[in-house]
Amino acid sequence: MARPLAVAGTVAVVSTALLVAAVAQGWLGPDVGRGANFCEAPHDGWIRQPANALSNVGFVVAGLLIAVRADRLPRDGVMSTTVATSYACVVVLLGPGSAAMHATQSAWGGHLDMLSMYLVAGFAAAWAWVRWTRRGTTAFLMAYAACVAACELVGLWSDPVPVVHYSGNLAFGLLLVAAVVLETRIWRRGETTTVFANGVVSLTAMLVAFTIWLLTNAGMCDPHSLLQGHAVWHLLCAVAAYWLFRLYASERSVNTASGRLTRAEVV
Repeated sequence: MARPLAVAGTVAVVSTALLVAAVAQGWLGPDVGRGANFCEAPHDGWIRQPANALSNVGFVVAGLLIAVRADRLPRDGVMSTTVATSYACVVVLLGPGSAAMHATQSAWGGHLDMLSMYLVAGFAAAWAWVRWTRRGTTAFLMAYAACVAACELVGLWSDPVPVVHYSGNLAFGLLLVAAVVLETRIWRRGETTTVFANGVVSLTAMLVAFTIWLLTNAGMCDPHSLLQGHAVWHLLCAVAAYWLFRLYASERSVNTASGRLTRAEVV
């Protein structure tokens, strides 16, 4: 099996190259103002929102750092190298996916942005659920697919929703809330040990990022500045994704009266 860094690195190079080609050739369609509500004024040239687009490199870096650590998981850990590598690739794809929208402000760019968000939130929710219910690989894949499909269906609702504005954002947020609740219940159940502080760091980064997202959407920003609140949102979400993996990587199996959760059961 290829090493995690080689796999994630290949995903990073190929997805970024495809994004560059898509932007240069106009494959994603015309600028329809998708993402214009995230404050940054559109610029002339290839990249319509430079700060918001280029800040997505944080996700690529976070995914590659996850891949490096995926090769050094503990022998008694719950997460396998295969699952860790998959998560690293999902985090990497957040970068080009989000950048597609901010670079082009196109409709297809917006779809790729939302899909990348669904992929990472769906992973977090499905991985938490499969461990909570003590299920295996097939259940994880089915739950993951169901989460992403549900988000796509909810995203078809065109009416605005309170606070987060778009139904797809609501679906993304609900999956993350579900993941937090399940991770907390897994920790309290005591069948595995984790460095729970890693999860606290991840959640804190996400909450700070969401606060900045709300303030920026409320108009507390300068459209012509290279310092954009939405760009900070990207960077903090990358931090949150990395520390979420640190929580996963710290999880070890322990024997309990109710059974034992082992890597073999959740691969």
